[in-house]
Amino acid sequence: MTVNVGNLDRIVRLILGVVLIAAPFLSGLALFDTAWIKYVSVIVGVVMLVVSLTRSCPIYSIFGMRTCKAK
Repeated sequence: MTVNVGNLDRIVRLILGVVLIAAPFLSGLALFDTAWIKYVSVIVGVVMLVVSLTRSCPIYSIFGMRTCKAK
């Protein structure tokens, strides 16, 4: 896999992933009473964490984007 996610992008995705995974279970918001919204939030959160840990974003690869310095 090609590294195409920079450090700032990686940190933002990591924080956003943790928030999206935790929010349905800890927030108590009425928004998360609907099951499909809860599932979508967790799935998107997991994807964000995986991209953050692998530093490779498939969407960036499709569009030829990079947020990291070229090596």
